Amino acid sequence: MTLDTPDLDLTAGDVRWDLEPLLGGQEIDAVLDTADELVNELEASRGRVSDFSGADLATYMERSARLQEVLGRAGNYASLRFSVDTADPANGALMQRVQERATALATRLLFFELEWVEVDDAAADALLAQPGLEFCEHYLRSLRRYRAHVLTEPEERMGTEKDVTGVSAWVRLFSELSSDITVDLPTSSGDRDQVDETSTITLMEGLSRLSDPDRAVRQTAAQAVTNGLQPGIRTRAYIFNTIAADKATEDRLRAYPSWVSSRNLANEASDESVQALVDAVVDRYEIARRWYRLKARLLGVDQLADYDRMASLATSEAPIGWKEGSQLVIDSYRSFSPQLADTAQRFISEGWIDAPTAPGKRPGAFCAYTVPEHHPYVLLNWTGQRRDVLTLAHELGHGLHAMLSRPQGIYHQFTPLTLAETASVFGETVTFERLLETTDDPTERLALLAEAVEGSIATVFRQVAMNRFEHAVHTERREVGELSVERFGDLWTTSQTDFMGDAVEVTDNYRSWWSYVPHFIGSPGYVYAYAYGQLLALSVYQRYREQGESFIPRYLELLSSGGSMPPHELGKIVDCDLEDPTFWSSGLDLVDEQVTAAEEAAIACGRLD
Repeated sequence: MTLDTPDLDLTAGDVRWDLEPLLGGQEIDAVLDTADELVNELEASRGRVSDFSGADLATYMERSARLQEVLGRAGNYASLRFSVDTADPANGALMQRVQERATALATRLLFFELEWVEVDDAAADALLAQPGLEFCEHYLRSLRRYRAHVLTEPEERMGTEKDVTGVSAWVRLFSELSSDITVDLPTSSGDRDQVDETSTITLMEGLSRLSDPDRAVRQTAAQAVTNGLQPGIRTRAYIFNTIAADKATEDRLRAYPSWVSSRNLANEASDESVQALVDAVVDRYEIARRWYRLKARLLGVDQLADYDRMASLATSEAPIGWKEGSQLVIDSYRSFSPQLADTAQRFISEGWIDAPTAPGKRPGAFCAYTVPEHHPYVLLNWTGQRRDVLTLAHELGHGLHAMLSRPQGIYHQFTPLTLAETASVFGETVTFERLLETTDDPTERLALLAEAVEGSIATVFRQVAMNRFEHAVHTERREVGELSVERFGDLWTTSQTDFMGDAVEVTDNYRSWWSYVPHFIGSPGYVYAYAYGQLLALSVYQRYREQGESFIPRYLELLSSGGSMPPHELGKIVDCDLEDPTFWSSGLDLVDEQVTAAEEAAIACGRLD
């Protein structure tokens, strides 16, 4: 069967990645043996960091970079294999073995960070001012911000070693359980004398039915998703409780003032600035409610239910095959930058994407940067919908960011999470605008504008609502104790009702939908970064619209800079003042303008008076 076969094209059935180049032709144990040799060399510096010269520090950091490259290849190989088939015991065993060996090696080098943060400030500044350390300067400065939160070396060693059978093990268990969730949808034979049967699909396929134009289909899918979430929900709740309790202990021992402070520190953002972002979004929840009220009118219902939020406004939506969808994304990037388009094409042509849905595959989508000496990989769950096209554009944005920042090296390739969504949202927006330009039918234009509004609402307002849910969970776990499934449902319902107000009915079925969100487990506190990134990316895109082609070199400079500077300095490259308290308001104004544009489109096509 070839890619031209319709069914295979619609499911992207043979768009699979090739992970073998990550190991460079070696067995994974040989790669780990190389890491062991590097650690032996690095350990010789124990107790000497405070006496390092600039040349000594540069040599150590270069060897450490080589170690991280080697471990990164092995770790990514194992975790990416696991992500496409969590049900295969061999994949789980391999990932566990790599984690255990990598952790054992990491514990032998904990001394460096502990000794480095204790170096006198003046001496550290003098060292970092010397030539030859540019490749790791910002990284080393950022490490020193953790001085107040590090423990003794024996304590750090114990925590690191036990993490493999602690938090990491719980995260893996959650991933396996959530990947195993299936949805049974009723199917009618059309014969009155026969009992209706069911078809079993993945959770992601079930969730994709919520965009169907037919409300009966959406309602049936929502009930089926709720039913699919019930088996194992107590176990998933227990995992969440355990993660929250472990984090409370960790934060107490490390003297973090709040449950989210460690995440903020990693994001190079102050607690106050993050709270300002959250407050700004919460204060303007009415933007989302305004859209939901408008959408209810467009759908001809008095009030939306939670399962109506993502309903397509198109009267019908033709499925989009992989060839058409991926080419549309490439063309969209080419309209902005041929350099980006050519790089994005490599992901498709050279086997860097795993696209089809499959039993046991991790839900959702992501881009794995891997390591600077190798290329990134993208995971999708392609269901042949227009939204999948925008997801591809989004994840390729991450991939392009990774490719452009590779020359920064292992220490500076990654940005804090707060800037990590800039390229992805920008790419998604470019693709959306391309779709809009080629759509003349007023009804189809309205459907596209609706998707843009809903993307912004989901990324800004819904993610902040999920942050408020997380805040409530972690606070109650610390102050009251273990939460029941029912209590999780209460807090989830409250956070969603606060967000959507009287514009959307939060049904009883929706009470369990917190239980498949991986970020709550694997990355506590992560979700507000989506809102940060979306508002920043919208502001960046606005500058592109205002400045045209002259803006492109500065945008590429931003991506190429990776995480080599603090976020506020990176923002200055594209004229964004991230330290200005009004910055978030200007981004929210752009979302408000999207709602207005959709309203005008609804009037233009006769859907509103």
